Amino acid sequence: MSIKRIIINSSPLIVLFKSKQAELLPQLFKEIIVPEGVFTEVTSAGEDDAASRQLPSVSWIQVVKITAVTPEVAAWDLGLGESQVLSLALETLDCAAIVDDRAARRCGQSLGITTIGTGGLLVLAKRRGIILSVSPGIQALRDAGLWLSDTLVNLLKQQAGE
Repeated sequence: MSIKRIIINSSPLIVLFKSKQAELLPQLFKEIIVPEGVFTEVTSAGEDDAASRQLPSVSWIQVVKITAVTPEVAAWDLGLGESQVLSLALETLDCAAIVDDRAARRCGQSLGITTIGTGGLLVLAKRRGIILSVSPGIQALRDAGLWLSDTLVNLLKQQAGE
């Protein structure tokens, strides 16, 4: 399945901007949807934060207002951003949810939502020929504050054929 539409959470956006890799998103996907709660969370960090400063000016996002969290998602007691991302993904055909939180990924998977973590975006970029190697990108994500276990890093490299 070729994913063309995504709904993305705060932490992936933040670390992608901080690691200077946010421009991978419009290269990978035709439609990048950001729930209003996620947009507010990212942009409220202030001018010193790369994501807060840059997200409002990118042309490739579509901010969507979420009126309610679906009961299936609410039962998981996730954060606002994760809940909005997964609720919208549940109602949107042919899309994937970009979330890093383990509980959010489990929730999404249990509801049949395709979920991808930030590291998985690098694997996808490598497979599509957008980047030559995932290793520098993984290190940049770690430097930007994304915690990735050595086991996960090795798995990502293996998936990327490195």
